[in-house]
Amino acid sequence: MLIECENLSVHFGKRIVLGDISFSINPKEILTILGPNGSGKTTLFKTIIGALQPSSGMLRKKPGLRIGYVPQRLHIDETLPMTVRRFMNLPGGHSPSAVADALTNAGVPELDKQQIMDLSGGQFQRVLLARALLGHPDLLLLDEATQGLDHRGSADFYRQIATVREKLGCAIVMISHELHVVMRQTDRVICINGRICCQGEPEIVSNSPEYQALFGLDEENEALYLHSNNRHTNVKQASYA
Repeated sequence: MLIECENLSVHFGKRIVLGDISFSINPKEILTILGPNGSGKTTLFKTIIGALQPSSGMLRKKPGLRIGYVPQRLHIDETLPMTVRRFMNLPGGHSPSAVADALTNAGVPELDKQQIMDLSGGQFQRVLLARALLGHPDLLLLDEATQGLDHRGSADFYRQIATVREKLGCAIVMISHELHVVMRQTDRVICINGRICCQGEPEIVSNSPEYQALFGLDEENEALYLHSNNRHTNVKQASYA
């Protein structure tokens, strides 16, 4: 296993943000962490990375584990003239071939000479993905990396993530709040809301009472929710694709 959490808890003062979290991350798998806003998803990522320390419990990492991270957002001064190639080389230098390979693996080899300020939201997220791939990670963490993208942009991004797994052999853990978007590209889902509510294969989780209660969905409302987010796909396909 790359990561193993056992009875992990994180407290902010007297407030328990995460409690009794136990799960593992296996090599080459795609795992999705689902939960509403404020459920502790980003806190869990920060703990895995090492930015936060557990209040109790155990977090074990494979020795020498290399982690790549794609943040939810990254603010850059839009008036700052900077090409993608220069951005990819911050703060330390990388060889031109390493930068080219990372951009290719992120699906945007043609963007190296583009100005950062001229990129679309989807293109910029691909560049952030490329930066995370520069270190040849064993584990890639994506914190709601498709936030702000439309449905098609999100679907394209997640397809690229599946290609990254196939080509590089790294494990991938994604934070999301849209199970219907990631279902095709994920092996396992963990639903959290301060604790683990349910976990398993995406089809099983989407039909579980815990998942439907967490997002305020019953079977009929779930179908309407999926349909409203994918008007060009029928409800049955969106729910079980």
